Formats: sequence, structure tokens, C-alpha cells
Amino acid sequence: MNALSGPPLHSHAFDTGNAAGERGTRLVLGITLATMVVEIAAGWWFNSMALLADGWHMSSHAVAIGVSALAYRVARRQAGSGRYAFGTWKIEILGGFASALFLLVVAALMVGGSLERLFDPRPIAYREAIAVAILGLLVNLACAFILGQSHGGHDHGHDHGHGHADLNLRSAYLHVLADAATSVLAILALAGGLVFGWRWLDPAMGFAGAVLVAVWARGLLRDTSRVLLDAENDAPVAGEIREVVAAHPAWGPAVQVADLHVWQVGKGRFACILALSGTDPGLAPEAVHAALAIHEEIVHLTVELREVR
Repeated sequence: MNALSGPPLHSHAFDTGNAAGERGTRLVLGITLATMVVEIAAGWWFNSMALLADGWHMSSHAVAIGVSALAYRVARRQAGSGRYAFGTWKIEILGGFASALFLLVVAALMVGGSLERLFDPRPIAYREAIAVAILGLLVNLACAFILGQSHGGHDHGHDHGHGHADLNLRSAYLHVLADAATSVLAILALAGGLVFGWRWLDPAMGFAGAVLVAVWARGLLRDTSRVLLDAENDAPVAGEIREVVAAHPAWGPAVQVADLHVWQVGKGRFACILALSGTDPGLAPEAVHAALAIHEEIVHLTVELREVR
């Protein structure tokens, strides 16, 4: 039995960080904090649960963006440290996971506030509240544009179907879109109360906003925990590795995949431990490295050969 653990197959192996994304998150954080204060204060002053829900959701958005910005900063500052075997990219993923947990708490607070207003309704200054909600929506759309531009500037352009998306930035972008949807719900609730006198619509939209936050948090928990727990053995790249081995013209059916472990170490980047069994004399770790070099997403490959007796 022999093995070869060579250098990274491609020079961009453990690239971390996104300068445009980091700048975008800092800018969006400042805008969001200012708008959040206005919305929460206006919701309290005008007695609108829908507006308060939108402000609370924006506060969760501010925390999520703040965590994203901090993750970028820490990952960038620690990028040269030898303490991280495969770079600092998972710091960004950990930030997204923490944001998702916080969002679940915010969703629970929104439900509690909506229940209170449902059973203890209070007069609402609808026109003033609608004006503030529209302001929040415009801010959300502006933030989405800023983050969308930052995302567009970081595409490597050769994804092989696996994607090189910045998960940290994508989570912030999706959060902004969810926040914009909550603003729309607040506007609809306030308009319904103003035109038709449906006061129950205000807390009802608070419930709807809480559901949006919870659904978004669940999706982010799923995506980030998958990366943190290295649940990538069913990723497309794992199937492609098996296909390369099976279709290799020099090896044929005499060479089999005995063991395979794949895990993600960067944006669209994977490390792999591959064990092959067979009797083909042409089978060597160097040949396996050469065969898999066409897949740029595989940045670190350890090959183990097991002789069949």
C-alpha cells in the first residue's frame, strides 16, 4: 500500500475573502443601522406592530451583516496563519451559522409581539407608519443592489457546475431580500388598516414576517451546517471523481474506488482523500493526480493505493 499527498492541484486552492463583498457589507451595515433605528422608533410612536416587526427584522439583518463583515475581517487578518489547515474560509461560514441562530430568536420575539397586539389592539397612525415602511423598503432595495454588485464582481468564471458563490455574501444578500419582503408585508397591512379598517391585519402581517425570518434562518442553518460538518460526500464532485476513475482508458474495470472522502475547504473548492484498489501496473498516485487535474475545484488530493491479493 502506498500513498501520495501532493501540493494543491491549483494555485488558487485556499483563496479566502472578497474585498468587494467586505466593502459592500460595511456600507450596507451603516445604512441598515440608521434605518433600523428610524423604523423601530416610528413603529413604537405610531403604534404599528407591522412596522415594529419590519424594524426588528432589520435589526436581525444588521446583526447578520455585522457578523458577515466581522467574518470577512477575521478571515482576512488570519489568512496568513499556519494554524488553519485549509485556510480561514470556514470563519465566514461560522458567522452565517451564528446569524441564523439569532434570526430564530428574533422570529420568536416577533410572534410574541404580534400576539400582544392581536389581543390588545391600539390605535395606529397609518399614514405616518406607511411612509416609514416605504422608506425601509427603499433602503432594503438599495442594500440588495449594493450586495448584488459585490457578488457579481467575485465570479471566477470557471465553476464546472459546482459554483464559486461567496456563501457569506450570498446569505447577507438573501437576508436583504427577505427584509424587503417584510417591508412589503408591513405596507400591505397598514394600507389595509387605513382603507378598510382591518386592524387585525397589522399583527397578522407581524406573524407572516416572523415566518419569513424563520424560513430564511432554517435555510441558512441547513447550508452552513452542511459545510461545517463536512457533509459533502454526496456533492457532484464526488460523483465526478468516481466517473474519472471508471472511464480512465488505461485502467478499466481492474481499478475500483475503495474509499472516498470529499469535503469543502473554500468557495467552490474541495479537498479529497481517494483510495483505489487494483492490479493495473500503470496505476500510480502521480497518474491519479494527472487524471483528476481537469477538475479545478479539487484543490488538495491525497491518493492511497491498495493492492488486491
